[in-house]
Amino acid sequence: MTVEREAPAEAGLPEGRRHPWHRYVALGDSFTEGIGDPDPENPGRHRGWADRLAEELSHGTEDFAYANLAIRGRLLGRILDEQLEPALALQPDLVSVSAGGNDLLRPGSDPDALALRLDAAVGRLADAGATVLLFNGPDIGSTPVLSAIRGKVAIYNENLRVVAARHDAVVADMWGLRQLSDPRMWDTDRLHFSPLGHHTIAIMALEALNVRHGLEPMDPSPVPVRTWRAARTEDLVWAREYFVPWVIRRLRHKSSGDGILAKRPTAEPVFGAGAPLGSGEPS
Repeated sequence: MTVEREAPAEAGLPEGRRHPWHRYVALGDSFTEGIGDPDPENPGRHRGWADRLAEELSHGTEDFAYANLAIRGRLLGRILDEQLEPALALQPDLVSVSAGGNDLLRPGSDPDALALRLDAAVGRLADAGATVLLFNGPDIGSTPVLSAIRGKVAIYNENLRVVAARHDAVVADMWGLRQLSDPRMWDTDRLHFSPLGHHTIAIMALEALNVRHGLEPMDPSPVPVRTWRAARTEDLVWAREYFVPWVIRRLRHKSSGDGILAKRPTAEPVFGAGAPLGSGEPS
């Protein structure tokens, strides 16, 4: 979708409105669920870029509602099988889809085949009248864990741009978000984004949608200077606490999302009465 940049986003809208959407539904895996960005107001729950995006979209739109169907660990097939029909039933006019990252981590995965299946799902959402926001993969060339699949991510991203062009979708360009090469953007597990990363991605997504917003770039703490020995010790701790359990789950065909339910399965207000636990209140 070509988002008009010359006129204000709220042109032609009622006073106070900054965009045309009333009902936003987010589909995906741990990235969209918000893993790596714990909600300080609700221990055990996660906020993430999608919650931050919905909070901004809700300002000035009294009847705005938000659902988040994403569940950690989900492969693209399960995301589409389990989340597409419920999303359509909610009759959204804005849908974000981020799927395929977990598939690309697996040996033998085919980015072309993944994009083909995603194409059909995006077509259904677009045919239902929703604006579709697609997230491509970040450039993970500088990350120690994910750099091995950089080529597959790049191929998938190019396919995703074709899908977006075919269905007039908006692309949230994670690959072009160079700030994500900063290690402070990543959680301690080196697989998910930190609160800083989620905040930065929310800003990028709002700008992709051409929505004026109140989010400001966060000023992260400086990276502490580490000795070579300290860095290697951190690597060993990371491998024991995160990498080995991840490998064991793969071997046992288990998922971190087994038994997890969507945190916002219905479209509800973001703030105030009717807002589900975990959405928070504006400060």
